[in-house]
Amino acid sequence: MTNLQPLSLFSKDALLSNRYLMFLKTPLGELYQSIPFDELTHILPKKETKVGAPSWFGPSGFFGLMFLKHYTNLSDQKLIERLNTDWAMQFFCGMQLKVCEEIKDAGIVSRIRQYLAEHIEIEDVQRILIENWKDDMENIHALLSDATAYESYIKYPTDVKLLWDCVYWIYQAIFVICKELKVKRPRSRFDEQERKQLSYSKCRKKTHKMTRTRKRALLYLLNKGLEQLKEILNNHKNEISLNEKQSIRLIYIKEIYRQQQYMYDNHVNIVANRIVSLFKPYIRPIVRGKENKKVEFGAKVNKSMVDGISLIDRLSFDAFNEALELKKSIRLHKERFGQCKQVGVDAIYGTNANRTYMKAKKIFHSLIRKGRASKYEQQEKLLRSQLGKERSTVLEGSFGNEKNHYGLNKVKARTEPTEIIWILFGIMTANAVKISKRKAKKAPPGKVPLQLEIAA
Repeated sequence: MTNLQPLSLFSKDALLSNRYLMFLKTPLGELYQSIPFDELTHILPKKETKVGAPSWFGPSGFFGLMFLKHYTNLSDQKLIERLNTDWAMQFFCGMQLKVCEEIKDAGIVSRIRQYLAEHIEIEDVQRILIENWKDDMENIHALLSDATAYESYIKYPTDVKLLWDCVYWIYQAIFVICKELKVKRPRSRFDEQERKQLSYSKCRKKTHKMTRTRKRALLYLLNKGLEQLKEILNNHKNEISLNEKQSIRLIYIKEIYRQQQYMYDNHVNIVANRIVSLFKPYIRPIVRGKENKKVEFGAKVNKSMVDGISLIDRLSFDAFNEALELKKSIRLHKERFGQCKQVGVDAIYGTNANRTYMKAKKIFHSLIRKGRASKYEQQEKLLRSQLGKERSTVLEGSFGNEKNHYGLNKVKARTEPTEIIWILFGIMTANAVKISKRKAKKAPPGKVPLQLEIAA
């Protein structure tokens, strides 16, 4: 069906292929040569049996597809459509389709992402890439650190929207179960509340009184729906039951009802571990304090940057104080690159504990000086300015670059593990592009083949 083995730079078939030589001279080919696919495949479990249909992609193709996803910034379906017609992208994934052969499985990218989420760790991938990129990195003694949030692709959450999602799911489950059991539906005001919800949604200006009225009605309807569903399942426990996914969803709905009822009764907007999305219950509101976006919904990442290469030090869907992560970042830097001598950070990192730690480790930092000036104050002031400028331009600029060009503006993965993989490969793809450009500058100009054969 296909050549499932990844094409090596030194394999006989690759060297004889004019197309492959053309591919290596393209920006995509340079990116391919900067990624250590062989080392990355070692962290995946080996297939012990040959049972099952042959796969379109080998282990290296799994990683190649993830890098391609963020390099092209295409949707999963568009990526497969492009892969079917682009032989350079097929080389990148270590496979070649035959004439008139195409991949029709649009969900294969999602399944590969899920497979990688189950079998790889962030630090393992970063360690392999760092070991292969060290030769192309120069200023590895300096560390830049900052935090950002990569937002999830969800509708902007409000209490009314969240409660309506729960009500809709509960009553749709009741209607389906009653239809399967061929029993009469329990009485409810679902249809009436559906019309009122639509009318409320169309209002451009929603007053506090209107919103509170909708919350009260939806909380009553949700509680009634939970009791009706419980009664139906208890009365027909031998005939029908919820599957695992539905049972987990029901647990989250009960927790949402508890949280929303508490906030409604106590007139507050804060509750511990607040759920803001029924379909992504792991998402938490992260207060960023920005002028145009005070709250973001997604993963918060504390990033380190060394010589323009970004690395993940901590990724969490719960809010955390990035100032407490500086010591960990410095320790990770020592494991990855050796002794850290300079640190460029934001003012929020300037706690007394962090200053004491860096002073003990003899690390120069960009924070505003406390206490008396030394005899080298002018030189230190200049170096602090340079570190601060590097952090505010290069590091913060990488946030926008990854979000605008590498698919991290809105993370569209559907589960927590796959969102983590999405963010990881988005950041690593941006790094790989930088490394490929550095390698291309260092490499001597190659000879272009005199005769190129282009297959139809």
